[in-house]
Amino acid sequence: MLKELSVGIGLGVVVFLLANGYNIGPLVLLGLLGIGTYYLAQTRGLVKTFSKVTADNEVGVSFADVGGQAAAIQELREALDFIRHHDEIKRLGIRPLKGILLTGPPGTGKTLMAKAAAHYTDAVFLSVSGSEFIEMYAGVGAQRVRRLFQEARETARKRGKRYAVIFIDEIDILGGKRGQTTSHLEYDQTLNQLLVEMDGLGIDDEVLILVVAATNRPDMLDPALLRPGRFDRQVRVELPDREGRIEILRLHTRNKPLADDVDLDGIARETFGFSGAHLESLANEAAILAMREGAPEIRQVHFLEAIDKVVMGGKLDRRPSKEEIRRVAVHETGHAILSEMVQPGSVSTITVTPRGNALGYIRQVPEDDKYLHTQDYLEDRIAICLAGAVAEEVVCGSRSTGAANDFEQAVHYAETLVRGGMSEIGIVAPGTLPQELKHQTISRILQKQEERVRAILNERQQVMSRIVEKLLVSEKLSGQEFRNLLAGEN
Repeated sequence: MLKELSVGIGLGVVVFLLANGYNIGPLVLLGLLGIGTYYLAQTRGLVKTFSKVTADNEVGVSFADVGGQAAAIQELREALDFIRHHDEIKRLGIRPLKGILLTGPPGTGKTLMAKAAAHYTDAVFLSVSGSEFIEMYAGVGAQRVRRLFQEARETARKRGKRYAVIFIDEIDILGGKRGQTTSHLEYDQTLNQLLVEMDGLGIDDEVLILVVAATNRPDMLDPALLRPGRFDRQVRVELPDREGRIEILRLHTRNKPLADDVDLDGIARETFGFSGAHLESLANEAAILAMREGAPEIRQVHFLEAIDKVVMGGKLDRRPSKEEIRRVAVHETGHAILSEMVQPGSVSTITVTPRGNALGYIRQVPEDDKYLHTQDYLEDRIAICLAGAVAEEVVCGSRSTGAANDFEQAVHYAETLVRGGMSEIGIVAPGTLPQELKHQTISRILQKQEERVRAILNERQQVMSRIVEKLLVSEKLSGQEFRNLLAGEN
């Protein structure tokens, strides 16, 4: 309406000036220059109305669609109940929550939980990334923050809603600690405007706005954002445990035809450390493998192959020489034997098929998700890491560069022993521990486990050779096939 009115007034002025014999050439030139400047500013991002922001009062995602996050969902639902029971909290004089911060590793479902929050409160949902606020031009970010809150209110009024949820993804870009960007104050001005907008949210507003933000780096956020009255609640969205992974797999396979041999519980055991995004990709890759084979259903073998692809990447066309393949087979067999010795039933797959940056690998199945590590557990991990190089030395007479990554992991476990007070030098202060003493202690830990591994493998050279020959023929052994060959030792 305003645009049409302005155009009409402008045309009226031009007609009046022409009727009175005025030269309107300079005015036309100025007008064209102004229009060009406006559209140039739009192109450069100086004028932005957040037309790309999603505003949807029927998001279609509920908490039932978010798997493996029961604790986080419960905490978030309790916070959202303050919004749903608006009249009750107003009667009791409770200040409404203004912001909820979702933190956790990538791919754990933070965006899904924000959409589910909008569905739970029957609110309009506006989504934007933190990077959309930042420009090289001063004042642009602050203007966009104001426009975002204004658009949330307007959209809610148009749709007859009382609530609006603004979701800001990667808020660490927008809300980083002030004073760190000395080149210009654009970051600080944008954050200041966000703080002002959140302070202006009240219980008597026509539209109640809840700001939900997500980040992988809460340590980078400005303390002013995290104080009570702004982001009142922090909800930690962790990697799912075993039961959570089963729940997520069921969600992502509910629209897929599964064969009778598919064991989701077994797949969940083999995917320790997977996020929800990893599990979604796993189900999708398994379906793709079934389609390539022309199979009517997705079988267990497709899921196992998909796990390898998600973890290690696709198969490579390169083929190492016969000598290299044999050395790789010896190396991986050493890892597998030690893994089976310290944790029976832990080996899931052994392969010498190149994937990603690996010429071969073994996949282990943790007996249970572990969050505390004992001294015995860490020493066993060191032994498994060193077993590949020691096996090469026992069978081939020398080591290779293929064990470099294994050594890095072994040193990491040894350092964990030292920091945890489980080494021979007892409890230490890592910051004041002399480097020479630390080096000597770690070296003794590694040497002790290396001697242990060499003794085990020397006693099993015959069965190790049998497993290597079988692996060279088939290129891949399942955990059960490996255990059958290992049992032949007796």
